Amino acid sequence: MSILYTLLVSFFLALFLGVLLGVFKKLFFVPVDERVENVRAVLPGSNCGGCGYAGCDAYAEAVVAGAPSNACVAGGPSVAEAVAKAAGSDAQSVEPKVVILACQGSIEHAKPKAEYCGVETCAAAKIAVNGTKLCAYGCIGFGDCAKVCAFGALSMGSDGLPHVDYTKCVGCFACSKACPQKLFATANAKQTGSIALCSNRTTNKPSVLKGCKVGCIKCGKCETACPHGAIKVTNGVPVVDYGKCVSCGTCVAGCPTKVLKLSKDIIKTA
Repeated sequence: MSILYTLLVSFFLALFLGVLLGVFKKLFFVPVDERVENVRAVLPGSNCGGCGYAGCDAYAEAVVAGAPSNACVAGGPSVAEAVAKAAGSDAQSVEPKVVILACQGSIEHAKPKAEYCGVETCAAAKIAVNGTKLCAYGCIGFGDCAKVCAFGALSMGSDGLPHVDYTKCVGCFACSKACPQKLFATANAKQTGSIALCSNRTTNKPSVLKGCKVGCIKCGKCETACPHGAIKVTNGVPVVDYGKCVSCGTCVAGCPTKVLKLSKDIIKTA
């Protein structure tokens, strides 16, 4: 008999709690904008963070609240158009972005400090010994960037540097965020002009070549040789004004350590 009472009490208790939950659901119901669900449905779901938000759910809510519809770098123009349609806003153009590694400090060119015996991540080596190479600004080489790339666009080469597959890179910049040296420069996928593949900002010029054979020696030849005044050495690194640069290649030809390259020779999308 006690078993029967127990079952009855359990049944009515469960029924009461179920009704109570139903009441609370109605009382505290927060209406969801249908447009948020529609936007989320057309997003790729990679949650790469390239849009600047925590993930696709957060971006969908932001779009309905007024954020740009073209921020999904993983989806490109087609997704931007679909997002705008789902949100009931005007479509916005998309300029595809990619990353360029601003370092050529390969195993062949850059000298190591010593044998590193710590945790083999770039972040750990940066904290422990400020990098593994004599150049404190160069690529550490443990591939933190490649590990976080959700699109398989980065891989570590035998030269100890990460290599970008531009047929896969969507410009989400996860690699840039993961790199403790901040070596990835942002570029338009159709960018023209030259770019400096060195991030060594030291003021001690003689030390540059001791650590890396292809480092910028701050000679300023690129700046003085440019017939269009498109280059200025800023904080020890040549910076290009793409509003003036015409891709003439004068700076590339005149750079003694081959730091400058034309963007078209780096970004290969086909």
